[in-house]
Amino acid sequence: MNVSASSFPLPTPRSRWGSILDKLLSGQGLWPAVPAIVVLIVVAVIPFFLLLSLGFADFRVAQGRIVERSFSLGFVTSALADPLYHVTFQRSLTLALSTMTLCVVLGYPVAYLYLTGGPRIRKLILFLTIVPLLTSGIVRTYAWMVILGARGIVNTALLSLGVIDRPLRIMNTHWAVLIGMVQIHLPVMILPLIAVMSRYDRYLDEASENLGASKLATLWHVILPLSVPAIGAGAGLVFVLSYTTFVVPQLLGGGNYLNAATMIYEQVVYSLEWNRAAVSALLLMLSCLVVLSTIAILTNLFCRWTREAQR
Repeated sequence: MNVSASSFPLPTPRSRWGSILDKLLSGQGLWPAVPAIVVLIVVAVIPFFLLLSLGFADFRVAQGRIVERSFSLGFVTSALADPLYHVTFQRSLTLALSTMTLCVVLGYPVAYLYLTGGPRIRKLILFLTIVPLLTSGIVRTYAWMVILGARGIVNTALLSLGVIDRPLRIMNTHWAVLIGMVQIHLPVMILPLIAVMSRYDRYLDEASENLGASKLATLWHVILPLSVPAIGAGAGLVFVLSYTTFVVPQLLGGGNYLNAATMIYEQVVYSLEWNRAAVSALLLMLSCLVVLSTIAILTNLFCRWTREAQR
């Protein structure tokens, strides 16, 4: 019996796009990350290079059209020499670092209480930490405007107690902005601390106490070193959010509190200086990366303390 080759159908080669789709669906190698990389390129990398080009480009416009475009460092050099930039970025950096420090100082005891407390205390802390996040930051900022106003809760209470004889001017000051920033960003500090501190072995502090260490010594030599990575992560998040925030300084500062984000907004919306706004955004991003790198280096240095505690 003769059997010809045409009796058995040969497998048809899959197309190139079909092969790529198979790799995406099978989850092999780096292919599952391709959609995320494409989105990152579209929403982050391309806008970044457009922003970069805008800050170093000088346009000559005639009759509403760009007739000449050239490379220029003039916007960067003028921004670096402008005293207004120095004051604005120094104020933004001071505000963000102050907010970060206060969030660490106030957030760590809350996370420690969650770690050592009972089930009811843990549920209460989680409830009080998560509920503010369900409310818009703008709403919370307006609430602080009511609380800190001349006839707000704080001034009314102090007047009733006889501590002061006239209302304090809290609104439209640096302290009002700082109070609002700390309250709004404190949950961002507490949640990473709770997430990391809940995973460490509780037998370590029990062993420390069985060896005669006090609770304070156990906290200092065992719990605190193990929570250094969480402190670094939370501090970085709080710093980024505080350094680039716009709403809180604008509302609690009374429109006169100029920080970096507010300056960029005014350059884009009011003065239409898009080149200077691009330079301001680049300086904001670069300075933010410098501080985040410093926080990462300090966290790695303190992690050596963590490794010694784990031995």
